[in-house]
Amino acid sequence: MNISLHGKTAVVCGSTQGIGLACAKELALLGANCILIARNSDALDQAISQLHTNGEQNHLYAVADFSDIESVRSAIHEIVLQYTVHILINNSGGPATGLISEAAETSFIDAFNQHLICNHLLTQAVIPGMKDAEYGRIINIVSTSIKIPINNLGVSNTIRGAVASWAKTMANELGQFNITVNNILPGLTSTQRLESLINNTSAKKKISRNMVVSDMLDEIPMKRFGDAAEIGAVAAFLASPAASYVNGTSIPVDGGKTGSI
Repeated sequence: MNISLHGKTAVVCGSTQGIGLACAKELALLGANCILIARNSDALDQAISQLHTNGEQNHLYAVADFSDIESVRSAIHEIVLQYTVHILINNSGGPATGLISEAAETSFIDAFNQHLICNHLLTQAVIPGMKDAEYGRIINIVSTSIKIPINNLGVSNTIRGAVASWAKTMANELGQFNITVNNILPGLTSTQRLESLINNTSAKKKISRNMVVSDMLDEIPMKRFGDAAEIGAVAAFLASPAASYVNGTSIPVDGGKTGSI
């Protein structure tokens, strides 16, 4: 099975921590040159230092804030002027928790811009190079909420669903060019996002944090939270030549929690 990414260049968004950083680490282990995008240059420096290198790899970063569309557009424009991007990992922090019935309209607009619009302009920027290279992998880190909405994540459920529909449509259009588009749907994964969800649920329900964690684990057949590296491993496979016929899919990586087939 060919999973080598030697000679490939990957752009990984939201990659200074959590799932984004885990994806970059796995891609680097397979030989990819990684270009990280996030908003904090110091954190990006630290993240770059954690990536594997075989002496030939060249890992770089670009600074962009995903709440500022123009900064993302500028960053990816500079990247594609200098490099052919073979792999794009679209990943950004999720919207705040809260009931959809209480959500402000601006929350939907901000989340739509941060996720769908930024994904779209990043993808549009890398498509020409992928077509020329006859190799492209676009991988979106989304959520299991596209299959079953998650309580108290009203805005996130809405926007993630839009991203999934966008991705499927893009997959249908780009498959003929050997460019695949797939979604990874992380379940409850040990990240800062999960910590925030636990703490908010604890405060809202007025129950202990331990009780929230216990309730969450009860719903997972494997009885544990996921590790970000387990998400990164699936991303690395989808980015590889071995996944050349996997296109337009949404793959839960959730320990079996999602109740749909």
